Amino acid sequence: MRGIDGVIQKMDQIANQCSREANPAGYFVVLYRLVTIEIKEQMEHGFFDSNDRVEKLDEIFAQRFFDAFDSWYNGEDKPVTDSWRVAFEAAEQQHGMLMQHMLLGINAHINLDLGIAAAESMKGQDMKLLRDDYNRVNAILNSLVDRVKRNIGSASFLFNPLMRLASGRDEVLVNFSILTAREGAWKFALRYKNSNNSKELLLKRDKSIASLGSRIISPGRFLGVIVRIIRIGERHDVPETMNRLASAAAGDGEQNVLLTT
Repeated sequence: MRGIDGVIQKMDQIANQCSREANPAGYFVVLYRLVTIEIKEQMEHGFFDSNDRVEKLDEIFAQRFFDAFDSWYNGEDKPVTDSWRVAFEAAEQQHGMLMQHMLLGINAHINLDLGIAAAESMKGQDMKLLRDDYNRVNAILNSLVDRVKRNIGSASFLFNPLMRLASGRDEVLVNFSILTAREGAWKFALRYKNSNNSKELLLKRDKSIASLGSRIISPGRFLGVIVRIIRIGERHDVPETMNRLASAAAGDGEQNVLLTT
């Protein structure tokens, strides 16, 4: 892979594959691809302290998702973490509403993969050098996720009114916070980088994040009823929904994530 351009090219391939195969995992890919494109644009405008550090982090981070996806869907012989297994199994079963599939991908990739990638990208260097740029990436991701939530009604007609009924409940599906997840990932990165047994630490973290993923896809009884009703009102054409999500996140009504049909 050649830097962030190579990352985007690979994401294009995965987005097209998800579209062809009507795979709901593509909902997460839509968001991830747009975040990466935004990071590239901000690199070109001097937004970061070090483009080299950000690009290296982005490449290592993305590769963990690529390896998991290719192993699960394309038969490559690479290990798949339990966190990604929960997300991919839900996608295969077509189980859950649109937002659940997005959050399952975010959960596995941020809560597990990001800390590992941050630590590995800074081998032999002080993690403090990455912190400010890490926070700038946080801002980009949070902005795009908020935009999707505000505009998700174009693909999930009952999402906004019914999720308001669940506000205030102690449910991970309702209270999932991108910024909190990334802050937790940073703390894990520090522990992972300084650990004498990083393999054991990774396994424990993976088990915990997989459990969180299970709670996202199988919420409590009350929220479970709401989720089932929301799903009835969603578009079930995956390629069309991916395009609608891309347009919502891009904010211009014109963005099309699918490069081929």
